[in-house]
Amino acid sequence: MLESVPIDAGEAVYLPCRENELDLWFSARPAEVELAKSLCADCPVRELCLSGALSRQEPWGVWGGELFVDGVVVAHKKPRGRPRKTTVAA
Repeated sequence: MLESVPIDAGEAVYLPCRENELDLWFSARPAEVELAKSLCADCPVRELCLSGALSRQEPWGVWGGELFVDGVVVAHKKPRGRPRKTTVAA
């Protein structure tokens, strides 16, 4: 998909998914997922990536700055384990 993006010869284009660990976009850790989403913010192919993920019905991962869980775009990744019984002061 990204190979079809028109890029001028000799032009350096920063694609976060190509410059960082692949596992970051499929992490189980909420903080890493938020980092992946933030790295996508300035990506030149963000919209193409997101539309491709939607058309392919990607089941999970960060695509185009959005998090997919079970094929649905969600705002935040829930942490593993049971929820706390009491709220924690930030």
